Amino acid sequence: MEIKTFDERLKLGNGDYDRLVNSRKPKGIDEKKAYIIGTGIAGLSTAGFLIKDAKMDPSKIVFLEKDDIAGGALDGKVLLNSGYVARGGRETGNRFETLWDILSVIPSRENPEMSILDDLYYTNLDDPNFSNCRITKNNGQRYDNGKFNLSKDVIKEIIHLILTPDEKLQGISVEEVLSDEFLESDFWTYYRTMFAFENWHSVLELKLYINRFIHLVGGLPNLSALQFTRYDQYESIVVPMMKWLKDKGVKTEYNFEVSDIEFNITKDKKVATKIIASDSKTGEDKSISLTENDLVFVTTGSLVESSVYGNNNKAPSIDIDTEESFKLWKNIAKKSDDFGHPEVFTSDIDKTNWESATVTVKSKEISSYIEKITKRSPYTGKVVTGGIVSVLDSNWLMSWTINRQGQYIGQPEDEIAVWVYALFTDKEGDYIKKPMKFCTGEEIAKEWLYHIGVPESDIDRLAKETSTVPVFMPYITAQFMPRSFGDRPYVVPKNAVNFAFLGQFVETLDNPGRDTVFTTEYSARCAMEAVYVLTGVEKKVPEVFASRYDIRYLLAGVSVLNDGEKPELDLPFGADAIVGKKIAGTEIEKMLKEYNLI
Repeated sequence: MEIKTFDERLKLGNGDYDRLVNSRKPKGIDEKKAYIIGTGIAGLSTAGFLIKDAKMDPSKIVFLEKDDIAGGALDGKVLLNSGYVARGGRETGNRFETLWDILSVIPSRENPEMSILDDLYYTNLDDPNFSNCRITKNNGQRYDNGKFNLSKDVIKEIIHLILTPDEKLQGISVEEVLSDEFLESDFWTYYRTMFAFENWHSVLELKLYINRFIHLVGGLPNLSALQFTRYDQYESIVVPMMKWLKDKGVKTEYNFEVSDIEFNITKDKKVATKIIASDSKTGEDKSISLTENDLVFVTTGSLVESSVYGNNNKAPSIDIDTEESFKLWKNIAKKSDDFGHPEVFTSDIDKTNWESATVTVKSKEISSYIEKITKRSPYTGKVVTGGIVSVLDSNWLMSWTINRQGQYIGQPEDEIAVWVYALFTDKEGDYIKKPMKFCTGEEIAKEWLYHIGVPESDIDRLAKETSTVPVFMPYITAQFMPRSFGDRPYVVPKNAVNFAFLGQFVETLDNPGRDTVFTTEYSARCAMEAVYVLTGVEKKVPEVFASRYDIRYLLAGVSVLNDGEKPELDLPFGADAIVGKKIAGTEIEKMLKEYNLI
C-alpha cells in the first residue's frame, strides 16, 4: 500500500526494511550547497539529514543565525547574578521516529561512546519517569486520583471529535466544539497544562494530539509516557549536535539576520534567487545571490520570537514590537499565497502568550515542601516531579516541574532549578495580587511558594533564598491558533525547486497531515521531508506512528478513558444479547474482553 503524500517526490514508509537501508548518494548532490536559516532543532536536523542521508559535503552547509548562540527555543543557561533560566522544557515520546533517526547517529555529550538517543534511552530505562502527584489544590495538597474521571457524555464528545473529518474543524476553537463539562474535566486539565492548550486554541490541533498520542493516553495522568534528557535540552541535544556538525565541517554565521527572500515565480516553477540579509549588530549588508543548486531551508518563525527577560527584581517588559515579529515570514508570504498566512497566528498576542520562570532554590527548608508533594528528594540526580505539577486553584493556572538535578552543567549540588509556567498571565495572583506579566522574579517565586504549601508567614523569608528569572513569550502558543488549510505553507511548496520551509508553522507533506506542532518531532519531521524532497534521497521518511489505525491502541484508549471500567452502551433492548451471540468465540470477543470492554 502506498501511503499518500502531497508531493509525489516524498515517499513514506514504516518498519526496518525502509528504516535500516543506507541511502545512496543522490544525483547532482556534489553541485549543491545549502543555506539553513535558523539553528533551532529544525535547522540542526536539516543539516544532519543533509550529511547522513543526502551525502552532501558538510563544508557546503551554512547556518545563518540571527542570534549569537545556536539552539533556538532549546535554550538553557546561567545568567550572572540572576540564576538559571530556560524558556521551556521538552517532553519526548518513544514514537518520535524522525527525531530519534537523527539523534541515533550523533555522539552524546555526556558519554561520546553512546549516541544522544542511546543516552536518553538508558537514562529513562534506569530512571523511569513517573509522577506521584500531577495536580494539587489547597496549597500543595494532592488533588488528582490518577484517573480521568470522565462522564459517559464527555467520553462520547472525545470519540466524536476523533471521528470528525479535519475539513470540518478548520478555523474553529476548542470551546466552540466541546462542552463546558469537557472544559471543566480532569482530562482537559491534564491536557491543557501538559501541552499548553487554551480554550480558544484550535480544536483541529487538539484532535490531532489525541489521535497522535492515543498509544500514550494511559500514561497521561501520571506522565509515565514521557522521556526526558538527563540535563536541559540545550546541553543534552543542541551542544552535541552543534559539535558533531562543526566537526564535520558545517559553518555557522552568527548575528546574520535574514529579512526577506526573493523568488522567481512562474506557473510551473518557484525558485529562490536571493537571500536578503544584514549583520544584526552593524547593519552591514550580507545578502546572498542564489542559483537553482543553492538550497535554502527557511525557519518561518520561532515560538520564542520576541521573548523578554526579567530578573529577580524586575518584571519583563511587555511592550512588544509586533511589526518586527515574524518579519521574514511576513515578507515571504506577500510573494505567493502558497507561502502561508502568518497573520492568522501572529495577530493577537493576548491569546498566544504565556510566561515561564526559572526559580533557583538555595534553601533545604523549601525542599521539604517539594518532597511532601513529590515524595522524592530533589538532591538525588534522579526523577523528582516526573513532569509538571499543575495547580488547579491557581488564578494563573500555574504549573511547575523539577527535572533531574543538577539540571545544568556545573550546577551546585545544593541548588535546585525549578521551572514554573502559567497560562493566564493577565489574571491577578492568589498571593501576589497582580497579573503574572507585571511580576518580578521574586514575586513569582512567592506565588509558587504559596501554592506548594509554605505558610504565608514564611513566604517573604524563604523567597529571599531563591533567585528567579521570568521570561514573557508573546508567541509561545501562536502555532495553536485556529487555522484553515493554506494558512501554513507546505514544507516544500508546489513547484518549489530549491527551497523549503521549516519549523512549527509549516504543513507536513503526509496526506492527511497527522503530526502535531509544539514538539521537537515536528521540527525533525519537516527537516527530513525537506531534505529528502529537495535532494532526491531515495529512502522513505518514517510515517507518523500509526496508533490511530491500530485496533489495539484504540481499544486500550477507550478502556483508559473509562478508567478501566466497562463502558455503558446505549443499545436497543435485546441488542446486546444479539451482538454478544454474533461475536461469541471470535477474535473480536477475545480482544474486547482483553481490554475490559465487555
